[in-house]
Amino acid sequence: MNNRNRIYIYAAIVCIAVAFSACKNLAIVNKTENKSVPASYNNVTDSVNTANVKWKDFFKDPQLSTLIDSALKKNQELNIFLQEIQIARNEIRTRKGAYLPVVGIGAGAGVEKVGLYTSQGASDANNNIMPGKAFPDPLPNYMIGVTASWEVDIWKKLRNAKKAALYKYLSTVEGKNFMVTNLISEIANSYYELVALDNQLEILKSNIEIQQNALEIVKLEKAAAKVTELAVRKFEAEVLKNQSRQYYIMQQITETENRINFLVGRFPQSVIRNSKSFTELPIDSIHSGIPSQLLENRTDIKQAEQGLIAAKLDVKAARAEFYPSLRIKAGAGYGAFNPRYLIQAPQSLLYSLAGDLMAPLINRNAIKANFYSANSKQVQAVYNYERAILRAHIEVVNQLSNINNLKKSYDLKNKQVQALTQSIDISTTLFKSARADYMEVLLTQRDALDSKFELIETKKQQMNAMVNIYQALGGGWK
Repeated sequence: MNNRNRIYIYAAIVCIAVAFSACKNLAIVNKTENKSVPASYNNVTDSVNTANVKWKDFFKDPQLSTLIDSALKKNQELNIFLQEIQIARNEIRTRKGAYLPVVGIGAGAGVEKVGLYTSQGASDANNNIMPGKAFPDPLPNYMIGVTASWEVDIWKKLRNAKKAALYKYLSTVEGKNFMVTNLISEIANSYYELVALDNQLEILKSNIEIQQNALEIVKLEKAAAKVTELAVRKFEAEVLKNQSRQYYIMQQITETENRINFLVGRFPQSVIRNSKSFTELPIDSIHSGIPSQLLENRTDIKQAEQGLIAAKLDVKAARAEFYPSLRIKAGAGYGAFNPRYLIQAPQSLLYSLAGDLMAPLINRNAIKANFYSANSKQVQAVYNYERAILRAHIEVVNQLSNINNLKKSYDLKNKQVQALTQSIDISTTLFKSARADYMEVLLTQRDALDSKFELIETKKQQMNAMVNIYQALGGGWK
């Protein structure tokens, strides 16, 4: 073995020793994620899970289903996110290509004029490679060949980076599913809000008609000197107040319609909906399943899980940056000063083969910083995953409690509305017979209107709770 080969071997050994000495104090913080969840929601076990119901079967209103279907095709934010998925998919291709050999083909031509009194010029003048012919002056050069380079992925640095890109892509897909779930929920909640506003507007118009009739009665009573002008003005003011209130509700209807139009990806227009019998809409039974099913159904949990796997692979790839990298380069082709001799072998044949073993020696601080950052991001991803599980469980428990309490509240408010509606007729009859004053009639009408508004609001909250529990359980994206 000659001295040059010994130098190469010693240099390789030094590179490897330096690289491994740099890594000996760089331990990976392997924080294990906690996937444990309670066995049930509030000690209620249900093997069936509403999240497995497709959204077209969950939302039975055909007008609402049409809006959701249109939004899934035209919503700009969702379409923007779909391009993010394409970007993540292309990142996988980029990472995959990094650990495959890079092969290229090329051709070139050039001309070079060297001075006669230089060493190269003198050598060219004295060397006659074609008997009886001199070199052209200036000397052209034509070349065609193939080159290849390949970084041997000894430490799986490139493959781990490719796997990390794959899990980031999967995380992006889950992010899209999470957006779909949120989009469907937002449209459904806005739709029920719009229907509730329609019903409140109808109730207000009916109440205005009742108050106008009462106003006419009060005017007749004043003409008979049974009440004063004050009673007339009080009833008139109440009518004007509710007439003004109509325009506030109409503005809310316009804004809610346009919120839906924006989600659907279209310019302002009337939203077709079914506002009849809103208070009679049935509240279907919700099957919550068991908490462990959230790990499969909740897309935000699955997104956090894929992100965690990617973060762990990023740490391994960052640690491998300290190790020596082996790159092999090769090339083969033909070269000549005349195109006629270009493909003559072996005279015009040229080739090269080289291998480089490189390890970071001086600038290791940047690599250390990248490693520590990747390590911290991996720990951060663990907490993010655990937070997603905790948040999902709490959301389900809250919505289950909300549905139960809203049902009890709605039943009581419904009885309140019935009692106050009957009170309007009673107070009016008593007023005509001078057994009740005008303020009792006025307050009864006001209380009845408020109770009807609250009943509609409670019904809307019930429908929103149905949508929210469906979303919290992880439904809507399948």
